[in-house]
Amino acid sequence: MLKIVDSLIKRYFSDEEAVVFLLLLITCIAVLVFLGNILAPVLIAIVLAFLLQGVVSKVERIGLAHLPAVLIVFLSFTALCVAFIGLMVPVIWKQAGRLLNDAPQMLADLDSVVKTFAIEHLEYIKQDSIDEVMSNMANELANLGQWLLSFSLSSIPSIMSLMIYMVLVPLVMFFLMKDQKQIMVWFTAWLPSERAMMRSIAKEMNDQIANYIRGKFIEMVVVGVATYAVFAVLGLRYAELLALFVGLSVLIPYIGAAAVTVPVVMVAFYQYGTDSEFVYVLVAYLVVQALDGNVLVPLLFSEAVNLHPLAIIIAVLFFGGIWGFWGVFFAIPLATLVKAIINAWPSHHHKLSGY
Repeated sequence: MLKIVDSLIKRYFSDEEAVVFLLLLITCIAVLVFLGNILAPVLIAIVLAFLLQGVVSKVERIGLAHLPAVLIVFLSFTALCVAFIGLMVPVIWKQAGRLLNDAPQMLADLDSVVKTFAIEHLEYIKQDSIDEVMSNMANELANLGQWLLSFSLSSIPSIMSLMIYMVLVPLVMFFLMKDQKQIMVWFTAWLPSERAMMRSIAKEMNDQIANYIRGKFIEMVVVGVATYAVFAVLGLRYAELLALFVGLSVLIPYIGAAAVTVPVVMVAFYQYGTDSEFVYVLVAYLVVQALDGNVLVPLLFSEAVNLHPLAIIIAVLFFGGIWGFWGVFFAIPLATLVKAIINAWPSHHHKLSGY
């Protein structure tokens, strides 16, 4: 047994770079687990700075110096965020309140249709099962409504935290973008001079994560705008709110699209019943989803993600269970990181005598 352990250590940890990288990886994980909430503004700023660095590089290619390029990109991004918050958040909040008010009637209509269907097919569906499902849905809806009613008082500390984030995140993001080279020089000075493995992992992750996150942002905007246009043309209620849900659903591969279909179907059924407009909405929504999955995703991620669908689902469940929303958002980049580490990890093979 000791011989096997000794062989594994010599095979995978005899390289100085591998040991340093392992310690660095453990340190980063420990910081995220124990200090993630405290350092959340810095982590968010790092992600945003990383996303905008490609834009800064493109602006620099037209002849601008680094600082003016950073200022242009930073101010443009800030202006877009302020415009979105000022224009869209009030509309979304108002529609969310109206949707919650209409939700009990939606459930009642759905319950009526399901019960009618069950009566006509008693040999296949039990009434008790239907009552249990509808009761659970009503209870969940009541809990959500109660939470929203108490939101105004209980969320004051959260609002204060949000205000702090709105100041700290842009400030940290600006300095990260401005002083990126100095920060990288300082950081790499702590690493071994020979770091072929780290360079290999960094190059793969920089290419894949940058393409993935930027691609996801583009996909989210395109799908959200296209969905809103379709719903607005068809006259569906809560078009902005549902389009936001559909746009955000692309952040969670496979699971998100399935989950967001439920409110879309419920709203369409509540508004149109079984009329032809209900079918038009469903067909148009499914066309948007099909174009996203079969056209947009291959265009954006043809080289960004090379993971099996099962690996993606496991990554979403695993990292989402550990870090919640951010774990879900970064599930695929984290899974890609694990894959890159496994592929680049140095291995020195030693023959085991007697085995």
